[in-house]
Amino acid sequence: MSKRDYYEILGVSRDASEADLKKAYRRVAMKHHPDRNPGDDTAEDRFKEANVAFEVLSDPQKRSRYDQYGHAGVDGQSSGGNADFGDIFGDIFGDIFGGARGAGGGRSQVRKGADLRYNLELDLEDAVKGTTAKIRIPVAVTCTTCSGSGAKKGSVPVDCSTCNGVGQVRMQQGFFAVQQTCPRCRGSGKQIKDPCQTCHGRGQVEEQKTLSVKVPPGVDSGDRIRLSGEGQAGLHGGPAGDLYVQISVREHKLFERDGRDLQCEIPISFVDAALGGELEVPTLDGRVKLKIPAETQTGKLFRLRGKGVTPIRGGGPGDLLCRVVVETPVKLTKRQKELLHEFHDIAESEGQQSPKKTSWFDGVKKFVDELRT
Repeated sequence: MSKRDYYEILGVSRDASEADLKKAYRRVAMKHHPDRNPGDDTAEDRFKEANVAFEVLSDPQKRSRYDQYGHAGVDGQSSGGNADFGDIFGDIFGDIFGGARGAGGGRSQVRKGADLRYNLELDLEDAVKGTTAKIRIPVAVTCTTCSGSGAKKGSVPVDCSTCNGVGQVRMQQGFFAVQQTCPRCRGSGKQIKDPCQTCHGRGQVEEQKTLSVKVPPGVDSGDRIRLSGEGQAGLHGGPAGDLYVQISVREHKLFERDGRDLQCEIPISFVDAALGGELEVPTLDGRVKLKIPAETQTGKLFRLRGKGVTPIRGGGPGDLLCRVVVETPVKLTKRQKELLHEFHDIAESEGQQSPKKTSWFDGVKKFVDELRT
């Protein structure tokens, strides 16, 4: 390894403070870290240089000898990685891999509780007009016996015997040193010797909770209602999570929703379709009269303004679209059949009473004639 000046390697002046050394080393180590420069031997050498330089300059005795005698004063005394790099390596790996550090070097255990989801099925009427629904959910809440500590009443958690309360353990191989979450206490730095008999050391218990959910008018399948703080309890004093109520609207026997509009089919007799008439049709606000003009064909769409849905995200109400379906009579009596045959004969002789049928057959005849020619 080269004999470059250690202060030059870290890019600091000779009167740099301990804080300046740590900051400089962290910057250089992150820049040349092998994980950030795979396959780059030069970067790896620079990383090792910085490691040795910091080991010497961070030790007051070694730094004094180095300042007096240069490399000769510390040759053979540098381990290339046996100095305590705890906080610095923790910061580096926090930046590279997204690790979070809490006070005192351990990972913070104050965490927000998990969010919950509840599927709420509604009738179409309730979804359109709004309602208040009662729901019952299982949820983890803070144990009142131990106040969430997990320890038996009268006792307290003790420092973890593996990490000595730090919450992290240090692993080192050669020049390479890292800190990771303590596997015994999972980063809390504490162990429960005498667990709470109610929650068995978890700090939380499960209970059923009944909530009132106010469903605003106009919701539809896929909409979510957020109830803040009604999720799982947080850990170690952290805030509770949220509850998301997922809306699912049941299929309706009469209406089908399409955005802000409602659709329905209305069966009418062929007599009403031919002669016209007036029908009562249902809406979500009650029955209304619908005038059917004479000679109405099946599939005809009638629009009832303002009888649809007022959407939750604003805007005026939609419409009710009524599609007419002409129904063919069944179980005809002998007399009814005679009258229909008589009607058929008259219609055939007079013509022009089935314009779509006539034009369709004319089109078929023309198509066949063109194929033959």
